[in-house]
Amino acid sequence: MSAKLSSTQIAWRAAQDIADGAYVNLGIGFPEMVAKFQPPGREAIFHTENGILGFGEAPKAGKEDWDLINAGKKAVTLKPGTAFFHHADSFAMVRGGHLDVAILGAYEVAETGDLANWSTGPKGVPAVGGAMDLVHGAKRVAVITEHVTKDGKPKLVKRCSLPLTGVGCVTRVYTSLAVIDIEGGRFVLREKLPSLSVDELQAMTGAELVVPDTVADLSVPEL
Repeated sequence: MSAKLSSTQIAWRAAQDIADGAYVNLGIGFPEMVAKFQPPGREAIFHTENGILGFGEAPKAGKEDWDLINAGKKAVTLKPGTAFFHHADSFAMVRGGHLDVAILGAYEVAETGDLANWSTGPKGVPAVGGAMDLVHGAKRVAVITEHVTKDGKPKLVKRCSLPLTGVGCVTRVYTSLAVIDIEGGRFVLREKLPSLSVDELQAMTGAELVVPDTVADLSVPEL
């Protein structure tokens, strides 16, 4: 397989599409990295399900205040205007449609926009968390993920084989190889690594890619 983006580079690319002033929830783990890469002149207001709005970057090692954590139990810093509230109020924000975007990880994404990200099946350890609320409460749901699994199987598929988190909820996927929109129940290629041919990308994708006349190069800085 051709060279691919690192997790940090995928997070950077996703951050470039967050509008100034957007209210954003980042999934636990990999998606938390997106908070590091807000473009100059833009500021997102980050929300975490355990009841903080407007928190900042992770503190430096040794400077953590473990009374200040996100939903993934990671230490956070506070920004001017940070608000604290009850867990139930946090989910009222989610379910009430007050988040502009949720950026989540995935085990599988279907061409219909279905998302599987909470269980790897009967032998896996389930971790529902707040994702089922987020995918139907946020105005836009994006996914950041490797394009294939560790054993080379596509994570972008025609139909999900794993338990679903949400149906028809994902609109854009940022992978280690491409940026792909979901429109009309199809994967639409928007950007790809210039070193990768469309045929090579298709071979690593479990559903047909719609390829417009113009596909931009997926270009990110060295991070």
